[in-house]
Parts: sequence; structure tokens; C-alpha cells
Amino acid sequence: MQQILDAILAGDTASEDFANLDLPESYKAVTVHKDEATMFEGLTTKEKDPRKSLHVEDVALPELGPGEAYVAVMASAINYNTVWTSIFEPVSTFGFLERYGRLSPLTKRHDLPYHVVGSDLSGVVLKTGPGVTKWKGGDRVVAHCLSVEMESADGHNDSMLDPEQRIWGFETNFGGLAHIALVKSNQLMPKPEHLTWEEAASPGLVNSTAYRQLVSKNGGAMKQGDNVLIWGASGGLGGFATQYALNGGANPVCVVSNEEKAEICRKMGAEMIINRSEEKWQFWNEDNTEQNPKEWLRLGKKIRELTGGEDIDIVFEHPGRETFGASVFVTRKGGTITTCASTTGYMHEYDNRYLWMNLKRIVSSHFANYRESWEANRLIAQGKIHPTLSRTYTLDEVGQAALDVHQNKHQGKVGVLALAPEAGLGVLNTELREKHIDQINAFRGV
Repeated sequence: MQQILDAILAGDTASEDFANLDLPESYKAVTVHKDEATMFEGLTTKEKDPRKSLHVEDVALPELGPGEAYVAVMASAINYNTVWTSIFEPVSTFGFLERYGRLSPLTKRHDLPYHVVGSDLSGVVLKTGPGVTKWKGGDRVVAHCLSVEMESADGHNDSMLDPEQRIWGFETNFGGLAHIALVKSNQLMPKPEHLTWEEAASPGLVNSTAYRQLVSKNGGAMKQGDNVLIWGASGGLGGFATQYALNGGANPVCVVSNEEKAEICRKMGAEMIINRSEEKWQFWNEDNTEQNPKEWLRLGKKIRELTGGEDIDIVFEHPGRETFGASVFVTRKGGTITTCASTTGYMHEYDNRYLWMNLKRIVSSHFANYRESWEANRLIAQGKIHPTLSRTYTLDEVGQAALDVHQNKHQGKVGVLALAPEAGLGVLNTELREKHIDQINAFRGV
């Protein structure tokens, strides 16, 4: 791997030189093991510790197939799907790999007793398979996590509807928390060159998810002047939603859990902020079996105090069970609740009278198609949307990084250095970086 890293850090290595590099038979990666899928049985979700299930080890380099690329991973990031994988919730991801493996002899590569995880990367293309014409060795890239076969007509209007759509590094193998990743060529996008490797790696999944869920016609179709309620507004997903609302002329109402996170939203330019630790809402009773509509009313009153008497046009919903009833209630008549993730629970409960009789809409949203991901990355590259990276770990520390996300001890995105020997490398466009350095640093508390 040192030869590969030297070629990348040299900065002037030609494409043909990358093509001539000797690729290793194995590489360092973060994995979970199939024979440990039951290791947390009997424990509550909060008691499950990713440090016990995530392994950093050498794995065999997979075969390179048509339409695919090897990427030398300089940096990656932690997403909540890696936390789910590490605690084997809601199901073990090895079921995904087994089903994918039955699709064809080529996909059988993914059905292994270990799963290389991770759904983000920034790095350099090492080699491409047959049929790849857009990318070549030496290209500096980021990857989005949509893996799609595109053999069905269902996916050609929106590839997220393809029946063989999967999330790379979660529902497929050979993900980005590794020194080398295997991706489809239509996952690749140009690296934003004013960002470091770790900054560039961090937006991928959450930035594209936020774009589709809030901005795209497939999600909330946000417009200027909309009041947007954003739960977890300084977090990995909510931080991008807050930026899209501000960038698009909407009015974000940012819900955060403490004053530190409130200050991050203020640095982004948000003015309407609700600190949950001060409000002390109890949307559910103590045994979590029944909701309290009086608390919904109190939330609605607080929102109207901030907006000058207006209700919410769009709710950016991702906590799920804990907040969903309140989200449906506070949305204006004819408004929209966009939902993904459900990090506090998948079984949502709400009073349907407030949805049905007030003509509100619930819109499901899941990641993004290639076009939406490309647009979201383009805005990053232009310096209009900024990474939300708050802390960076090494690959050997990935268990602790995942635990921080699992226990909500983080803000923004948590990055992971892979081949990059230290943080701060990879910037080519210093002029654009200097122009936006204050916004880039906002999430770091600088």
C-alpha cells in the first residue's frame, strides 16, 4: 500500500502510472463477522458496543468486474447505517449479502463470512473494469452510496426505485472504511478540491440524503419562504438540511439538544432555534406506551412564537418514533412531513385525524439517485454547501467513532482517516478554501 500512497501524495503521477501499480492481494478494512451476529442478544440497543463487533483486519482484494472501479480510500466517515451494522440491528446485514449473492455469479463475491462496511469515501481511482469510460486511474473522487443494477425499467425514471437498488457498504460488501474500496463507476463524482480528504469524504451519504428529502421533487420540493422544522439541526443529516433551507431561501426552525449545537446553527446563519434541553418536552409517557398531545401543542406554540404566528410547511423528520406524532401535529394544513431513518424507532404513531382532515402528506425518502447526488456534490464543490465534519478518527479507532455516533456524543459528521497519514491533506483549490474557511470551520467549533 505504501507504493499506492506514495503515488497519490506525489501529486503528479500520470494515469498510466496508476494503471501500472501493483495492487496488493489483501488490504486493511473494517469488518463485522457473520459468526458474531448474535453476540449482543439479550442486550438493549444502548448497551450494544460497536467496539466489540467492529474488526480492523486484512481482507482479500475482490475481483474487479465490468462497470466497477477500485478506489484507494484516503478518508471515510461514520454513518448511522454503520452503527446499525455493528450492533446487528434491526437485522444482521449478512442477510443482505446472501440475497445479493444469489443474483449472479459476479454478485456472489459479496456473500462472505465478513462484511467490509462504510458508505462514504474520498480517494483516488486505481483501476477500472471493462466498460468504464468516464473515469481513469489517478482521478480524485468521492463516492455516493447508491449501488444499482439498472436492468429493470422501474429504475430508469428514478434509480432509487430500481428493484435491485442497494446501499453500498451496508447492503453490499467492500465498503469505504478500508484502504481500498470496490464501487460501481456510476457511484463516482469529482472530489471538491477546496476540501481536505476527510472533509470531502464526510458529506456523501448525508448530503445526498438531505438534498433528496428536502429539496428534490422526489422529497419535500422546498421553495423560498417555506418554514422548515429540522430535528437534530446541527447533526450529520440535519446540518445539511439546515444549510439547504438557508441556501434555498427557506426559514429553518432548528431543533437541537444543547447550547453548543445551537451555536453551530447560529454560525450557519439560522435564527430560529429550539433547545430541547431547555424545553424538556415529554412527547411520550414514562413507559413509552402513550403520547401526550399537550406537549404537541406546546411545541406548536413555541414554533409560532419564532415564526410570527406561522406553522410549519415541511418537517425534516429522521428521529422517528420519538418525534413523529409531534411532527404530524405541528405541520400546517396541506403541509408535508418527509421521513427517513427513524433512529429512535421504526414503529411510528400519530393521530391520523390531524393528517387526514388537514390534507397533510407524509413523503418517504431514502438516500438519492445519481443525479440528485451529483447536484448535491456540485453544491459542495462550489462552496455553497459545506461539510459538517466535527471530529476525525483513524481507521484503528473506528469502534470508538461508531460508539460516539451510537451514543449521540458527536455533532455533525465523524470522519475516519484511511490511507491519509494525517488530517489536513488533499486541498488543491486554496483560493476557494480561503473564501469559505469560516463556514468550513463552523462545525468544528473554531
